Amino acid sequence: MGGLGAATPIGRTAWAAAAAVRAGVSAMADHSFMVDSEGNPMRVAQCPWLVSEPRIEARIADCLVVAVRGALQPLADAGQTVRGLLPLLFVNLPPDRPALPPSLVATVRASLGQALPGQFAGIEIMQKGHAGGLVALEAAVQSLRLNRADACIVAGADSYMDPDMLEWLEQTEQLHGAGPRNNAWGFIPGEGAGAVLVMQPGAVRRAKMPHLGRIVGLGVGRETNLIRTGTVCIGKGLTTAFVDAFAGLPMGARVTDMYCDMNGEPYRADEFGFAVTRTRERFISATDFVAPADCWGDVGAASAPLGIALACIASFKRYANGPAALVWASSDAGDRGAALVASAGEA
Repeated sequence: MGGLGAATPIGRTAWAAAAAVRAGVSAMADHSFMVDSEGNPMRVAQCPWLVSEPRIEARIADCLVVAVRGALQPLADAGQTVRGLLPLLFVNLPPDRPALPPSLVATVRASLGQALPGQFAGIEIMQKGHAGGLVALEAAVQSLRLNRADACIVAGADSYMDPDMLEWLEQTEQLHGAGPRNNAWGFIPGEGAGAVLVMQPGAVRRAKMPHLGRIVGLGVGRETNLIRTGTVCIGKGLTTAFVDAFAGLPMGARVTDMYCDMNGEPYRADEFGFAVTRTRERFISATDFVAPADCWGDVGAASAPLGIALACIASFKRYANGPAALVWASSDAGDRGAALVASAGEA
């Protein structure tokens, strides 16, 4: 990775957000006017600079532009050495759900075109939720391997900050809240965006850009026993993603760090438990993971790029436990993904 970008409730750059996560800073606070069925203010994690923006599609687009601009900055800093290098942009957005307008993709595409004109060789947008950033990363890596591009940006953005959406979360027992009629095992809605610049090794060397980490393993899977369907998930899809990602680990090496999208829902914890049981020999400590939803809430489609950024920064700043970090995420619709991120100096 050569560039990282983020826009979160606890930091408007990847580096600020990573420092806040490491320090345990939390953006969770009472919503200014939304209350739950017990009459208590809903707990949310909002980007403070978007307080005056009521339109959820604009919030998503604004966060995305900030994150993508951050990931692009190293190319701008490289100047003449990368003149003419236009990356492909792969964007992951939330899937269709109440309060998301059908114009979301068009709004995002227009915002990118207006804020960053002429910066991309092409833009591909998908709507796959939490794990979609890893699905997008797979597409980007394939493009690099086939020499369709020297550089790609993988980004994701999401927001739950709409009154109708917050009410839907409570009605479907997803919203975290206290009281007999509320769900103590729900999640705190968040918002934000993340973006990572991935490049051909040769392009990184030619540009003399900082080397922040390498994707050495990648896996995607599909789960059929989905959350809120009454079926029992035993982690088969996530296991597939883990096993494929672990193919990038040298013989005898084990994962030292982990970043995931667990958000307090028992389904996600159970799924992870089953997947880890099948792959436990690949972890030094499977319970030693970072779940940044504790700090910035559930950030949905932004989860994977933000997790990769956290892994890269921890390695670069030398507070990671070791050289191999696993980033994984699970989408409500069944997509599962995992990426093995190695420090810049590791094979």
